[in-house]
Amino acid sequence: QLELEESGGGSVQAGGSLKLSCSASGFSAYSRACLAWFRQAPGKKREGAALIGANGQTVYADSVKGRFTISRDNAKNTLYLQMNSLKPEDSATYYCAAASSYRDWPPSIADVRYWGQGTQVTVSS
Repeated sequence: QLELEESGGGSVQAGGSLKLSCSASGFSAYSRACLAWFRQAPGKKREGAALIGANGQTVYADSVKGRFTISRDNAKNTLYLQMNSLKPEDSATYYCAAASSYRDWPPSIADVRYWGQGTQVTVSS
């Protein structure tokens, strides 16, 4: 049974930092998967924030570029999102997602094969 489990969310003040982690279990093809962090604020669509391919290539949404860093440790089956200089508009539930590939940017939720349960990030001004 494949599972993705996020951790590291919480509440911070604007300008602060958080590091999210997403651990995968039961995922033998993890190193070949394309991984992404999506986020969803109340009343808004779920959107891709950052993506990392199996080859380590990364893509970021303009809204997080220069502030967020996505990385992966295939030996630990873990995906990370380092978030710096956080803004109130970054407040959302953050989800890790795994796919065989993402056809385009921004990534489509239709391409996602596995989702984590989500972790809440709240940034206060």
